Amino acid sequence: MKFWLGASFVDTGQFLELARAAERCGFDTLTLSDHLFYADFASPYPYSKSGRPRWDASTHWPDVWVTIGAMAAVTSTLRFSPNVYIAPARDLFTVAKQVSTAAVLSGERVTFGVGVGWCKEEFEGTGQDFHTRGRRLNDMLPVLRALWTGETVTVDGLPPLSISPTPAAPIPVYVGGDSEAALRRAAKLGDGWIGNRIYTEEQFDTVLDTLRGHLAEHGRADEPFEIIAPLAVLPDAGTYRRFAAKGVTGTMAAPWWLATPEEKARYGEGTLDLKIATMERFAEEVIAKM
Repeated sequence: MKFWLGASFVDTGQFLELARAAERCGFDTLTLSDHLFYADFASPYPYSKSGRPRWDASTHWPDVWVTIGAMAAVTSTLRFSPNVYIAPARDLFTVAKQVSTAAVLSGERVTFGVGVGWCKEEFEGTGQDFHTRGRRLNDMLPVLRALWTGETVTVDGLPPLSISPTPAAPIPVYVGGDSEAALRRAAKLGDGWIGNRIYTEEQFDTVLDTLRGHLAEHGRADEPFEIIAPLAVLPDAGTYRRFAAKGVTGTMAAPWWLATPEEKARYGEGTLDLKIATMERFAEEVIAKM
């Protein structure tokens, strides 16, 4: 079982020390989320009962690839992934160049966590079509993989082209999302899947059955495939072993969300010290016992 540190909603100035601590504590991957701006969105947020986002205008959403580049410079083994990057809100070459550069600078420590997004306003802000985002992502992923090898490709009538720099190893592509379309996309085009919701065991079993059905449909039932599932369980090594037996290869954790009252009183709500203290406790009580 790999442990991914879910670092959404973190103040930008905390990321470098958080990355150092994550590497020291034995986390496999540090993730951060992708948003372009805050507004009074008309688009319903799919992960709350109210349909409203769980953040406000003061919440930091630093650029994913700039932040990954900075964190890679102060670590040596920790991996990084967006959770998830809304690629179809950008053009193909912007995505290709940012991800490839981050992969090279990090020494091939980048995973491309990607999804279609939910916020129509962000697509309008970048001039991309919201309604075709799924089809465009399906078309984009094979071309991105080809570009990241450094090979020459032909795109949309342009002359044969390539990009540089490109990494020495393939960049893993993990497709995020809980919809039927997202699960199909992951099974067909991804090296893995990232769940966006926090699953109970019963919910996860249903999703896992669907995902395995799609993998079998595409002749991939016996291929290696990463399953990163945020789980609605208290941190416990035995529980994680049970989920690993089901096929989960990794899960998300943000230990400071489960800080004790004593830890909050000692270190202060939202502080870097609180985050690191709870990560160290998680590493001792869970990661070290796996």
